[in-house]
Amino acid sequence: MHVNGTISGTRVLVVDDQAEAVQDVCDFLQASGYLCIPAHTSAQAIERFQDDDAIGLVLCELQMPELDGIGLLRALKQIAGPQRPFAAILLAGRAGKHEVISAMREGFADYYEKPVMLADLLEGLQRQDAALLERKRNVEELGTLNQRLQDLAESIDGLYHDLERARGQGPYRRATDIEHEIPDDKLPEMFNKLSPRQLEVAKLVSQGKTNYQIACELGITENTVKLYVSQVLRLTHMHNRTQLALALTPHSAPWHQRFTAH
Repeated sequence: MHVNGTISGTRVLVVDDQAEAVQDVCDFLQASGYLCIPAHTSAQAIERFQDDDAIGLVLCELQMPELDGIGLLRALKQIAGPQRPFAAILLAGRAGKHEVISAMREGFADYYEKPVMLADLLEGLQRQDAALLERKRNVEELGTLNQRLQDLAESIDGLYHDLERARGQGPYRRATDIEHEIPDDKLPEMFNKLSPRQLEVAKLVSQGKTNYQIACELGITENTVKLYVSQVLRLTHMHNRTQLALALTPHSAPWHQRFTAH
C-alpha cells in the first residue's frame, strides 16, 4: 500500500544493528504513511526516543550488541514514565522461545520472527497504533479528571476558610473567645467525667453555638449533637445550656457578669 503523505501522527523508532534491515523496514513503513526514525544501536535509540516525544511505536531487534532489546525496553520505559504511553514490537531472528517469553513479560506488545513479512508487520503496527491512541486519550482524560478534582478540593478548602471566617473559628478565631475560655486544667471537677468529644461539644455550647453549627464544625449529625448535649448535661448535673455555658466561662467575661448580675 502506497499513499502520499503521512497518515499517522505517531512516529516509529526502528532499531536493529543490521543497517540494511532498518532501511528496508523504514522505506516500507514510510511509503505506508508512517514517519520512521532509524537507529542502529540501543544507545542511538535511547537518545532519539528521549529527544522526540512524538515517537510512540518502537520496532526493536531482540539480539543486539551491548544492550539487547529487553534492556532497551527497560530504558525506554524509564524515560517515558506514566505520562508517555508507547508500544514496542519485538523482532527476533535467532532467539529461543524462553528469550521471547522473557521479552513479552517485560512489556513488548507483539512479536515477529525474522525474516518479517512487511505486510503483516504493517497490520500489527496499525493495531498497536490504534491501541496507543486509545491509551493516550485515557491518560489525557485522567489528567483532566485529576485537575478537576484538584480544583474541586481547592474550592472546598476555600469554602471551609470562608465558613471559619464567618464563625470566627480556626485562624479567624477572635482573641476575646480565647480569653473567655477556661483552660482544661482549671475546669470544674464535674467536667472530668466527660470524654474528649463530650468536652468538645460542651465548649462549643458555651460559645453560644447552635446544634446545627456544632454539627457542621465537628462533621456529625445534628441528632448526634443533641445526644452529646444531653449526656453532658446529665453527667455535669446541669439543667440547661445556659448553666453549662456559665460553668465553662471565666467569671471575668463580660457576658458571664451580665447573666449573673442581680
